Amino acid sequence: MTAPLRTIGLLGGTFDPIHYGHLRPAEEVREALQLAELRLIPARIPPHRPRPRAGPAQRVELVRRAVADNPSARVDERELHRDGPSYTVDTLAALRAELGDVSLCLILGYDTFLGLPTWSRWRRLFEDAHIVVTERPGAAGPLPAPLGDELERRRSSDPADLRRSPAGRILFQAVTPVDISATGIRRALALGESVRYLTPEPVRQHMAEAGLYGYPRL
Repeated sequence: MTAPLRTIGLLGGTFDPIHYGHLRPAEEVREALQLAELRLIPARIPPHRPRPRAGPAQRVELVRRAVADNPSARVDERELHRDGPSYTVDTLAALRAELGDVSLCLILGYDTFLGLPTWSRWRRLFEDAHIVVTERPGAAGPLPAPLGDELERRRSSDPADLRRSPAGRILFQAVTPVDISATGIRRALALGESVRYLTPEPVRQHMAEAGLYGYPRL
């Protein structure tokens, strides 16, 4: 029997700022899929949303502090050092060239997954990674036809499938709902309201000390 591949989870985003709505679902995916490593990849210029409020150096520092006590987590800064929009397809191709024969699992929220056909060269994503969709109770929405066709061909319900091949499958993973948004955190900080327990304490402390997103209440 072929030995399972080393499996690496990839979580991208602006992380403007990072919070438990990013971290808890990713941790549940790490555990369910038995990931050897979870890489957090801050985007420099997101193609599908406004530019982040905080600069790259500030956001990557927040991500580092958020996962400093997690031995399975690693911060990958490659998109911050690449010119132009942070296209995921380019990031996956670079990771595949660098890491070789491993299983790469791109973690996406359900709403993000629905928009996948609007991404640059989106079908090429499956050449370099599996897609793991974090699914919360009540999540719904019609699948665009091209995405539905891909889902029919690629869907798996067995995490072991993702460890047997390097790329090409789609798996839905139920996660605990965490209704926290970066927009809400930024708004609260700008108003001087507390964001305690919305994000890891080292992140909150650094935002307060650096005066990010306005003057927060300690």
